[in-house]
Amino acid sequence: MAFKVLIPQEVAQPGKDYLRERGYEIKMGGGVTADAIAADAVDCDAILARTAPFPAKVLEAGKKLKVISRHGVGYDNIDVARATELGIWVTFAPESNANTVAEHAIGCVLALARNFIQLDRETRAGNFAVRDQLFGSDLAGKTLGVVGLGKIGRRVAQKAGRGLEMQVVGYDPFLKPEQMAEFATPAASMEEVFSTADFVTLHIPGGASNKGAVGKKQFALMKKTAFFINASRGDVVVEADLIEALRSGTIAGAAIDVYEKEPPLKDHPLLGMRNVLLTPHNASQTRECMIRMALHAAQGIDEVLSGRRPTWPVNDPAKRR
Repeated sequence: MAFKVLIPQEVAQPGKDYLRERGYEIKMGGGVTADAIAADAVDCDAILARTAPFPAKVLEAGKKLKVISRHGVGYDNIDVARATELGIWVTFAPESNANTVAEHAIGCVLALARNFIQLDRETRAGNFAVRDQLFGSDLAGKTLGVVGLGKIGRRVAQKAGRGLEMQVVGYDPFLKPEQMAEFATPAASMEEVFSTADFVTLHIPGGASNKGAVGKKQFALMKKTAFFINASRGDVVVEADLIEALRSGTIAGAAIDVYEKEPPLKDHPLLGMRNVLLTPHNASQTRECMIRMALHAAQGIDEVLSGRRPTWPVNDPAKRR
């Protein structure tokens, strides 16, 4: 009997083709709540996971589960500790979306610096005279602060420094200064980044260790002319503090792709702010990247179910199913 793979949320066709070509049966999920996924997982050997929640109850319901493979980089929606206890591999796709998200971050920097959203709005409204009323900023010589210099953050730093001639200052507690010197001037603390940069972009993982890492203290350090960009995880920022910083003029503006609660409520304060560029948590969702994420997640499933060690493991269960 073929192994069965649960896919709760739609993925690019090449990922499904990859699994079918190797003899796996695919089961498309009936819902994205924990209860719905738990019910669907009962007879499955693997899960190809996107952004839906995968708490302990889902993992415990899947008595046959051997691997849950994350479509993308973040895995804070998976109870990795419980998966490890149950002998379930968790894999992810760290090589799939780094350049795509980095391009998104650079796009945000450009849009904020040149007032693209506001100028588009005014031009459509017939205010052509805005060309002499609202001026943008050159990026050459400006300082970009990058918090988190992993695969995504270092690409952002390289694109900004080499492509836009920006000065780049970076902070990552897991890297030594000499490890980041090639693409960023090392900062001694995250606070140093916030206080010196004209643009601050976050590229750190979500989860308990970074929850609320950026809030009132950090925003108060920023220049009033500076912009804040978050395309990492919503829970790393105290959203209420960000809203207050934008309302009070503590910072000039922001570009936000991720939120404390997704999707944000219709009356969410950010939705009514004109100095904020908002996107729907889609920094990685280009056609090409969706294919890579689906293929790399499928590869992780195939490796585990074929008895091989996965290329991109998150955990390493001592006793495996």
